[in-house]
Amino acid sequence: MSEKIYAAIAGVGHYVPEKVLTNADLEKMVETSDEWIRTRTGIRERHVAAAGEFTSHMATAAARRALATAGVAPDEVDAIYVATCTPDMIFPSTACLVQAALGASRAYGYDLSAACTGFLMALDAAGAAIESGRVKVALAIGAEKLSAVTDWSSRDTCVLFGDGAGAVVLKASDRPGIRSSLLGVDGNQAEILYIPAGGSRIPASPESIQNHQHFIHMAGRETFKIAVNTMLGAAQEAIARAGLTADQIDWMIFHQANWRIIDAVARRLGEGFVERAIMNLERYGNTSAASIPLALSEAVGEGKIKRGDKILMVAFGGGLTWGGTVVEWL
Repeated sequence: MSEKIYAAIAGVGHYVPEKVLTNADLEKMVETSDEWIRTRTGIRERHVAAAGEFTSHMATAAARRALATAGVAPDEVDAIYVATCTPDMIFPSTACLVQAALGASRAYGYDLSAACTGFLMALDAAGAAIESGRVKVALAIGAEKLSAVTDWSSRDTCVLFGDGAGAVVLKASDRPGIRSSLLGVDGNQAEILYIPAGGSRIPASPESIQNHQHFIHMAGRETFKIAVNTMLGAAQEAIARAGLTADQIDWMIFHQANWRIIDAVARRLGEGFVERAIMNLERYGNTSAASIPLALSEAVGEGKIKRGDKILMVAFGGGLTWGGTVVEWL
């Protein structure tokens, strides 16, 4: 190995709950229709966790599969980074619960709360730890039980979200698997997409529960406009930082929130980008931090991604947060 240490993805895995909630099911719950949901979001169905199934369970299942594909044992893992905005509890962190469930006895870990951008931030943290030489093997996980924070009486938001998890194993390499990483936040626009209550600002109370303040609140139109422009800029900057041009990108995995957002950004990036966009949101909906690693894991499992391929990953979420990462598949 050369003196310079790089980080590369060595394995991927994902998990989704068994229960499927279709658009037809939602028609019986709120005033909506399959056609309305599909034409505006691209979503046909989403997976919903069972009552006794938590974020840590899904994260652990995805991590086990990623470790298996990488040929890595749990006791070889040095660090666990879990991106989630739906942790099992405020503390201890979900990463602690995953560490125990995996039996990763030598690993440290913590959670990252960056909504839909969380996985890219976890990937950045894991990559940086490996490149510093402090860590040799790391898990970066995106996992969400959004059904627990979805207002199922709100037709504006309940049609959007699903549960699931995705994970990657990163290892030290003599070649750069992570070619670039760009991250950003803008807290001035926090209330465009947020959960008002449950923290120290609005602790749980009969009033906060009655007012549905423990559920996701989103200003849809504002979020759409900002997402397109921000994700386009993040994509372009991530490609430039990787020392590449747009036509050198083989695959593009955007946060799976809305097909119209993905289509708009892909078309603005250039000709042929729509065909290079990997999408699975019609089957899973918006799974927040889980969406990118889930889509990556499926694409690898299907044989789409080959050695040497360069993959652009871009996300946008509550915070506001955003990120762009270019990965070379080694």
